Amino acid sequence: MAVIRTLRPLRGASGKAGKPVIESRLEDLVVITGFSGAGKSTAMNVFEDAGYFCVDNLPPEMIRSLVELFVHKGSKVERAAVVSDVRGGVYFEALRAVVDDLDALGLEHHVVFLEAAEQSLVTRYKETRRRHPLAPEGSVAAGVAAERALLEPLRGRADLVIDTTGMSAAALREKIAQELLPRKTAGRLAVTFMSFGFKHGPPREEDLAFDVRFLANPHYEPQLRELTGLEERVVDYIARDGRLEELYVRLHALLDFLLPQYVSEGKAHLVIAIGCTGGRHRSVAIAEHLAARYRERDDLEVAVAHRDLERSPRGA
Repeated sequence: MAVIRTLRPLRGASGKAGKPVIESRLEDLVVITGFSGAGKSTAMNVFEDAGYFCVDNLPPEMIRSLVELFVHKGSKVERAAVVSDVRGGVYFEALRAVVDDLDALGLEHHVVFLEAAEQSLVTRYKETRRRHPLAPEGSVAAGVAAERALLEPLRGRADLVIDTTGMSAAALREKIAQELLPRKTAGRLAVTFMSFGFKHGPPREEDLAFDVRFLANPHYEPQLRELTGLEERVVDYIARDGRLEELYVRLHALLDFLLPQYVSEGKAHLVIAIGCTGGRHRSVAIAEHLAARYRERDDLEVAVAHRDLERSPRGA
């Protein structure tokens, strides 16, 4: 039998929800729970991509300890999300008491409950060939039924109940972002424009890659060799025959189409790699240009990275 203890407030006495009795940098705590196979991992990924501190499969007693760390003086955690479900064993019954404590302390928090029709849950387990945590030796349907009995009281305490029956992972991500994430983080795609040199090996983490070795190579100009694509003189040399501008016309059109599609799909990260021979001139100039062009979009968080910029230009 689990021993249920209350959270210890750092100062003050009891309070009401919405009026914190403790001083803390914690602005939002999301507790994700619900049926096994209903999409809790997908939900947690949404918050992780939005910059939340995330922990999966956390028993309620550990949630108590974690919250106490979050509200402790010196903690820098402002937003956190935890998944707690029947995998937590006997401690799961304490989750309702933890929610009560959060209410009493006045900490900003949300309980997200994910569910799905029994047949949908059974089908998902069959597709993954995993065993239900409440029926490791029995049928998935029996496990779902047992889980339903445990979860029903907690469902009524949820701030948001989502039925994921027939819902794609992208649709679930969008639903959670719209309902619970701040406007400044919901639906934003983190795009990194990365330059690299083929002679140093291909990139490992790219989603899209463009080979720009057909453009004029400043390396063969002695006065430009030691410079990089960050220099205006180098950019002018690359653009001198008009092909760079032609590339931009086509590349802009392609990315103007693709990026909103990725945002709509719910994609969180995108790495666009631009490759030339040595990774110091042409690819650098183009990565900088694209980053500058797309940096002002509200639905994107743009960064630029130059993998091989600091390498020696010798033999490039």
